[in-house]
Amino acid sequence: MAAVNVGTRRRARFHELAVSDIRRLTADSVEVTFTVPDALTGDYDYLPGQYVALRTTLDGRELRRSYSLCRPPAAGSVSVAIKRDLGGRFSSWANDELAVGDRLDVMSPEGTFTSGLTDLDARHIVGIAAGSGITPLMAVAQTVLAASDSARFTLVYTNRSTLDVMFLDELADLKDRYPARLALHHVLSREQRTAPLLSGRIDEEKLRRMLAVLIPPATVDEWFLCGPFELVQLCRDALADVGVQPGHVRYELFTTGENDRPEGDHGRPVVVRRGEDVFRIDFTLDGQSASVESPVSANESILNAALRVRPDVPFACAGGVCGTCRARLVEGRVQMTENYALEPDELERGYVLTCQSHPQTERVLVDYDV
Repeated sequence: MAAVNVGTRRRARFHELAVSDIRRLTADSVEVTFTVPDALTGDYDYLPGQYVALRTTLDGRELRRSYSLCRPPAAGSVSVAIKRDLGGRFSSWANDELAVGDRLDVMSPEGTFTSGLTDLDARHIVGIAAGSGITPLMAVAQTVLAASDSARFTLVYTNRSTLDVMFLDELADLKDRYPARLALHHVLSREQRTAPLLSGRIDEEKLRRMLAVLIPPATVDEWFLCGPFELVQLCRDALADVGVQPGHVRYELFTTGENDRPEGDHGRPVVVRRGEDVFRIDFTLDGQSASVESPVSANESILNAALRVRPDVPFACAGGVCGTCRARLVEGRVQMTENYALEPDELERGYVLTCQSHPQTERVLVDYDV
């Protein structure tokens, strides 16, 4: 899923932006648009498929959540779609209470869920999405179809019912605009459709049938997968089985909050007691060096420890998915629990996700500025 030049990545920073529009998409989702002032236009340049993190304080607690940008790049604004999660404090607040004129901290765009193709002429791109996984694909599909008169886009989009389909009207309009070059397949798990292939949950049998009938892999130049882990992994495995090279498959996963992940400007509480064995974590951020001790018994991540001395350490999802906390391991060894963001070439050059990296040597040194 590499397309952004790693060497030119800028470090993401928060800026306070005003909400200029809120549009209801479904009963449980909204599109939120922020105004980007002229002075910050360069900070919010982005590629279709990238995301931003939003930060606000609710009930005295700072929350961060990442959301994909749902419209093709345009100066002056950025838009995200927020679907209510069951029990999700941030998403419920955004759906019920967020209002035009409110101001939120919005991180500059990040992410590598972007096309690796430089020439879209006569190319066939396929997206498979579930639920709010449609969000980045809205930007990708519109950009692909507008970029070349010969480019094609096929979208397989699965939901429970028609009422759950985000961007339903926009997708219909896109189909009307590009009838010969956009193939749109809605798969509904709890609503009967005329075609049996488009009814019910996407399992291995149904997916393989789709690959045989709807989207033969030999005709596809690039794949975009976005949704829950189970669906994305099912698609990746099926594509690998039929010979699709991993370099042609880009994927993005949903994340959910867990109690032991960093939230806001602090990490999971850890107390360093006198005399206990500790790891020493040194890191460089914005040209400044810092150091923090981490109890061996705590098994905490580098990010969690670093937040105790530098609350501005960059992170968003803290789940190994977004890559915002990426840094280069300069000295020592770490063990990464999860990695859904770094490419093989980044790993070879020593990059790690600090939210998932646990020290394995007495001293670890990482550099966020590289």
